[in-house]
Amino acid sequence: MPRMSSRLSSVLLAATLLASATGLLRAQAPAPAAQATVTPSQPASLDATALQQRVDEVIAGHMKVSGFSGTVLLAKDGKPLVAKGYGYANVEWQIPNSPTTKFRIGSITKQFTSMLVMQLREQGKIKLEDSMCVYVTPCPDAWKPVTIHHLLTHTSGIPTYTAIPAWREINMVPKTTDQIIAFFRDIPLQWVPGEKYAYNNSGYFLLGVVIEKITGKKYEQALQEMILTPLGLRDTGYDWSKAILPQRASGYSGNGATLTNAAALDMQQPYSAGALYSTVGDLLKWDQALYTEKLLPEAAKRVMWTPFRDNYAYGWSIVEPAAGVFGGYRRIAHSGGINGFSAMIVRLPDPKVTVIVLGNNEAASAGNVARDIAAIYFGQKYVVPSMPAAVKVDPALLDQYAGTYEVRPGAVLTVTRQGGNLVIQPANGRPLEVLPASDTRFFAVTPPVTLTFFKGADGKVTHVVIVQGGAETQAKRIGG
Repeated sequence: MPRMSSRLSSVLLAATLLASATGLLRAQAPAPAAQATVTPSQPASLDATALQQRVDEVIAGHMKVSGFSGTVLLAKDGKPLVAKGYGYANVEWQIPNSPTTKFRIGSITKQFTSMLVMQLREQGKIKLEDSMCVYVTPCPDAWKPVTIHHLLTHTSGIPTYTAIPAWREINMVPKTTDQIIAFFRDIPLQWVPGEKYAYNNSGYFLLGVVIEKITGKKYEQALQEMILTPLGLRDTGYDWSKAILPQRASGYSGNGATLTNAAALDMQQPYSAGALYSTVGDLLKWDQALYTEKLLPEAAKRVMWTPFRDNYAYGWSIVEPAAGVFGGYRRIAHSGGINGFSAMIVRLPDPKVTVIVLGNNEAASAGNVARDIAAIYFGQKYVVPSMPAAVKVDPALLDQYAGTYEVRPGAVLTVTRQGGNLVIQPANGRPLEVLPASDTRFFAVTPPVTLTFFKGADGKVTHVVIVQGGAETQAKRIGG
């Protein structure tokens, strides 16, 4: 949903700035596959005290710069090396976060939904090649070619309802699943099913309906009986707002003087695409269970973790080794973002290392925190975040950057000058002031984003590179 993971949409500017009103179901943007052999790193020679001190230092930087608050966990072979809360679960009552704090996990929900589908497949109750219209009624003719596989891999072509501007006007209003489906049922497909990938909350919402149709049970009941109870995940569940949930974190947005309570959201809206809560401890149990056959045979797990397009498999991004990050190991990961929360789980199967970050401030990137924790563990390069310093630049230079930039087809970013700074505004989004760090680089603290402008040989601005949430996007200038 505009921001509804991993960190997550992918966590592109198009899914955050370009739909900046709320933060529902944001997800990790799959990284490109490595082009060369990467030599994995060995863990750094750090004792427990030194490891904790360095993690504390880097998270202190994230807290200062982006307002991060939450809980982190780093584990090796299922045994926590670091498990600690930072900041407050409830700012108004000054209640600290801890390893037992419950956070909304946004799009990390999708891996639980995909597991349920794969379990039903093992029971012979569904085929990945089935048309979704076997299970969803009424089903428009345009959806008949859409299979369960397409829903799982974000390749259905069905528009994601969380990117529809009008959805932001009704996402606080209680709706039934049928009412939410009706919101996007009659919109034409964006492409032939299977042809392209685009992160899609509609697909995983529909999978919840499929699960209920097959099991004859509510989604959360099927989840409880098929996954949570067998694994003993007592601190994970469907996060209904009305329920009394001990140690539930409140969600926030902003930093310092701009800190506010996150926008409200009816939790039927994210449903099977992003409505779960959990703790770092329960997600570690989940991670460890995936090394076993408690829920699914190895052959079925291989299917679940086989990427289809853009490194996305079934509820997981499968990222091949890349130098300098996560020890140079292949990773199975997913981020999540929902109003007031940011989450990330990274599994490194070869060294059996797990990094989990659950945050309760949507302005901070759980993915960036996870990346830095892994870098500390593997002795790789990392930078303690610090506030950039604004500088003065020639206003005439700012006028050169003013114009329109195409982030992706149909998504345009407008840049204007206001005084000595620039203001960027996505279509249907809020304006954001960015400050100059140099003649070409500009930044905002909340949300944390940088823009670097580039010129051609003729001295005219050609494009801007936008970095947000660990994702880099190049936007071509299309108008002055």
